[in-house]
Amino acid sequence: MENGQPAVRQLRYLPAVGAAYGVEVLSFESLRRTDTARRRTQLQRPDFHVLALITRGSGSHEADFERHELGEGSVVWIRPGAVHRWSDVEGVDGPLILFQPGFLPDPGLETADAAAPVCRRLSPQAFALAELAAEHLGREHRAAVRSPRLASPALLGHLLAALVLRVRALPSEPSPRDAAGRAARPAAGGRAPAVFRAYRTAVEEHFAHWHRVADYARALGYDVRTLTRATRAATGTGAKAFLDQRILLEAKRLLAHTGLPAGACAHRLGFADTGNFTTFFRRQTGLAPTAWTAALSAGPDHGAAPSGP
Repeated sequence: MENGQPAVRQLRYLPAVGAAYGVEVLSFESLRRTDTARRRTQLQRPDFHVLALITRGSGSHEADFERHELGEGSVVWIRPGAVHRWSDVEGVDGPLILFQPGFLPDPGLETADAAAPVCRRLSPQAFALAELAAEHLGREHRAAVRSPRLASPALLGHLLAALVLRVRALPSEPSPRDAAGRAARPAAGGRAPAVFRAYRTAVEEHFAHWHRVADYARALGYDVRTLTRATRAATGTGAKAFLDQRILLEAKRLLAHTGLPAGACAHRLGFADTGNFTTFFRRQTGLAPTAWTAALSAGPDHGAAPSGP
């Protein structure tokens, strides 16, 4: 415990000897075998990606104050900086893939779907293909570890990219056609995904200092309406709400896992004073920071966050 709060283990990417390729392929079975102290059930904050496929059994997982039930067909993607724990994975199995930020050959794949839920359930057909992709990656990784002369980080990166595409992509819809059967011209909002990716990256970099969408619009060279349309198309919410949710998430992390008082959290998150921070937090959650922290600590095991009214 730290200042009355559950301690969070800071995890660095440390692959096994002979497996330093920027990606490591494990399984829940190997995790249980090596983690005899059951540290997996404690709060942890990795500086790397964790991608897991549940191929057998059922269990549960918690990430950033949300509990997720796991079952066959579940995919879990924990991104760097998220606070999570494997609440109950005693009866599940499947591939567990760890990879460093920047290892994917296309940076856009790493940031894609960042606003999506940590856990999702794939259709049986999609999950079967994801299993094949994970198995191919696992075979190549094992071969690289056994015979370093066969190792190819580029190949491992592309196989990982194929798996990421499979677990995150929905079946693409046919391009719209005009009456003559020709492909229709892209809509004016066709650049929206790229605009949102740029905005999301900037938010992740500056949310602790920039609290207005206008700041990002000016830095990125777009107007506020363009950012709002692109963000709504990608997430279903506007640019300001997206920014506020990111600030709120970090505020919850600080309050729940560091024991910092509201004033210190306000300073870390770029608020002018504690009053402004308290007003923001109350508007988002319905509770003052101290009340929220007290309600969280009163829970059975510091799990899901308390909801507002």
